[in-house]
Amino acid sequence: MSITLVLFLIVVGITLVITAWAARRTRTTVQFWAAGRTIKGWQNGLAIAGDYMSAASFLGIAGLIAFNGYDGFMYSVGWLVAYLTVLFLIAEPMRNTGKYTMADVLSYRMSPVPVRSAAAISTVAVSASYMMAQMIGAGSLIKILLPDLDKNLRPYFDWAIFGTKLDPSIALVGLMMMIYVIVGGMVATTWVQIVKAVLLMGGAILLSLLVLFYFNFNFLAFFDKIHSVKDSATKLPFTSPGILYPYGKATIWGVDKALVENVSLGMALILGTAGLPHILMRFFTVPNAKAARTSVAWAMGLIGSFYVMTTFLGFGAAALIGKANICAQVVSGFKCAPGLKPNNNMSMPRLADFLGSYFFGTTGGEFLLAFIAAVAFATILAVVAGLTLAASSAFSHDFYVNVVRTHLFHGTVSEREQVLVARITAALVGLLSIWLAAKTGATANVAALVAGVAFVIAASANLPAILFTLFWKRFNTWGAVASLVGGTVVTIWLVAVGPGWTLPAVAHPAFPLQNVGIVAIPVGFVLAIVGTYVGELFKADRLAELRFHEIDVRAQTGVGAEASPMPA
Repeated sequence: MSITLVLFLIVVGITLVITAWAARRTRTTVQFWAAGRTIKGWQNGLAIAGDYMSAASFLGIAGLIAFNGYDGFMYSVGWLVAYLTVLFLIAEPMRNTGKYTMADVLSYRMSPVPVRSAAAISTVAVSASYMMAQMIGAGSLIKILLPDLDKNLRPYFDWAIFGTKLDPSIALVGLMMMIYVIVGGMVATTWVQIVKAVLLMGGAILLSLLVLFYFNFNFLAFFDKIHSVKDSATKLPFTSPGILYPYGKATIWGVDKALVENVSLGMALILGTAGLPHILMRFFTVPNAKAARTSVAWAMGLIGSFYVMTTFLGFGAAALIGKANICAQVVSGFKCAPGLKPNNNMSMPRLADFLGSYFFGTTGGEFLLAFIAAVAFATILAVVAGLTLAASSAFSHDFYVNVVRTHLFHGTVSEREQVLVARITAALVGLLSIWLAAKTGATANVAALVAGVAFVIAASANLPAILFTLFWKRFNTWGAVASLVGGTVVTIWLVAVGPGWTLPAVAHPAFPLQNVGIVAIPVGFVLAIVGTYVGELFKADRLAELRFHEIDVRAQTGVGAEASPMPA
């Protein structure tokens, strides 16, 4: 049995033990969705970091830096800065005014049926696109590190859904993720994320130290080596901007297209975090607003440290291995197998293999590669579990319980029925993400997928609705629905008709930008504002304005938040 398989099974075993332990503590809705509100601030900070530092961070950003140098590193900067928005505007008010989900906050002022339905649409869209990227990373890892497992799984997944043949590696990860959520709920998800955060930070620190040790801890020598690495297409050194989006090649709206792409990307990275449903859910697991602030402080410290280390991970892979030699399969000496294209998601595993072999011999290389792969598996499983929980809560709690059963049929729902519906929804969401990941392909960069789709939906649909609900007295149901549905639809449409993150390259796209945030995000805010004024013309939803002062006081002071969450 290989070292990689042993470590993989150990990680899976740890997570399954946690899930079995959590299952005995998951009976009621507050336990399933909010871990009984018993998670301490520092624990939740670790879990937030574990939730946030996904395959997009661990595999995707390292790959973007290794292939695009300075331009790839801007992803790290953008995602770190994003938590300032969360800290100052979102964390404490959300904890004070919410119950389980984002829609609980929105529907307190607004008409619950349309707002909860719209929030469920945007939440599922964000979660599905985010999960798709994580599973692509998982599929890439299993194929390279456990090829026999991938091969043996194929007979069991040799079927197609809507014309798309399932990928066995992706399907395996999806099924495991569904087990964590269906059996253990938020308790299991939280502790899996905590364990994963510790493992991830340990792996990143180890690799960063080995990279620096290779250069004798001489930072000047390290960056001189990076500067000497040239991009084959643009001939630019890796310390210069313009590799990912070359400047001076094209203009759009009278401005250099590369500049517009970078500004659009930055908007999505910085604003999208504050609208991510699985991150917002974490603030409902702590007992009070102070713990929510503590959570963000811990998360920012961990996340910031990790993104600083991506400098050594990504640039280290570029300097020591080279873009052309980072593939899913190699033949010898880190050279790609004939005819195989480079796969930037494999930059960090290849760096681990190189450093382990350099310092500790062949066995050391195999072990370090296996360890990093196991950490990546834990990363993907934890994040996908959190996303699945967010999507299932959006449908079961927001739509089924509070729209279908409560308002449309005027019935009551037992705790047992709510949890059952949440578990069924988790299974359906998992199957959807498996299909999307198989349809997209295994070589798309996971960080680019997350930033290009999920973060833009979160920023254009969810963020305007959240901010205006908390801080704008005139905001009403019409504005909330226009933002949630309109922002989601506009983002998906622009991605579909553009050059495409998730679709095959389009020769003559109707929309010219890969990063659609510069259009979609302002449109989301405009829709929220226009929808509000249209609602006023029809004299609709006066309750939203009347209840603003109540939600404002509670959001800012926390009065009553610990005693009784706002009604659903």
